[in-house]
Amino acid sequence: MTSATRAVTTGANVPDVEALSRMYTLMCTTALADQKSVAESKAGRLQAAFYPIRGMEAVCAALGEVLGPRDRLVSTYRNLGDALAKGASLRSIMAELYGRRAGLSRGKGGPMHLQDPAIGFTATTGVVGSGLPIAVGLAMAAQLDDDHSATVVTFGDGATSIGAWHEAMNFAGLWQLPIVFVCQNNQWGEHTPIARYAANTDLAARAAAYSIPAQKVDGFDPMAALGALRAAVTRVRAGEGPVFLEFLHYRLTGHTGTADFSYVPQDELKAAMERDPAPAFRAWLLAQGHLNERQIADIEEQARLTVEDAFSYAAGCELPAASDIYTDVFADDTWVRSLHND
Repeated sequence: MTSATRAVTTGANVPDVEALSRMYTLMCTTALADQKSVAESKAGRLQAAFYPIRGMEAVCAALGEVLGPRDRLVSTYRNLGDALAKGASLRSIMAELYGRRAGLSRGKGGPMHLQDPAIGFTATTGVVGSGLPIAVGLAMAAQLDDDHSATVVTFGDGATSIGAWHEAMNFAGLWQLPIVFVCQNNQWGEHTPIARYAANTDLAARAAAYSIPAQKVDGFDPMAALGALRAAVTRVRAGEGPVFLEFLHYRLTGHTGTADFSYVPQDELKAAMERDPAPAFRAWLLAQGHLNERQIADIEEQARLTVEDAFSYAAGCELPAASDIYTDVFADDTWVRSLHND
């Protein structure tokens, strides 16, 4: 058995073949789109910086399986996999990265502001930690409405040092809100390793201090991520209060698509690359007999075609008109009309 195969949990709660296929499809699509976005960013063809998610695909795939249409997801700027997990089309995601009118935010938000409320992809925030109080507000609304939905907020390890994180955790714990805090601990706060900016690197222990059940989970392992997220979402839907999940993995790229990351210790990066989620999951699926080579190849080819189609579509879409700068900003056009009257 290879190290890649061992990197995935074997347990009694393995989902059916259809679910495994969906998860691998999302992981492949995300990984390929991420790679292409980095290349386009380096070529200067995107309208804003791109934030790669390489190494986070396993958690994204698990989110795609456990979240329903009524559940809400608040993400961070490293959001490609989250958006796909919640059901956003890759075409609309890429159109936004290219700054095109067909994008999720009509080409005006870029990668920091992907959102589609119609599918519960409620917000993406560009300020570290700022999505946490937004998600708490959504969870409180769900509690007041008694709609038995879950709110999930994703964020990096660096956000746990922001004041808004502590405020959100305290509020959620006090009011027992239906929210799952998903911390993608990739060991780096931009260019700083976690041990250099956090006095206590046990982030799950920090959450437990707010009387919130907290768990560390292998973030490279899609089956471990699926089990933890399914249990957490089931708990919050049942009205049993919030959950904090700390997914431990490693950032396999630079902070942005064009950033140098030679500062990353090469032995650490090499060890993490051996657990690259999509290749590891592929090896496990084959070794366990869940999918055969033909099925795997079909999924990979479909992912490749989906990515090619999305980028081709996005690059050919029209740019926003100059007048679009005034739309989606005010509740009415009174202010805009006053400009014209002047």
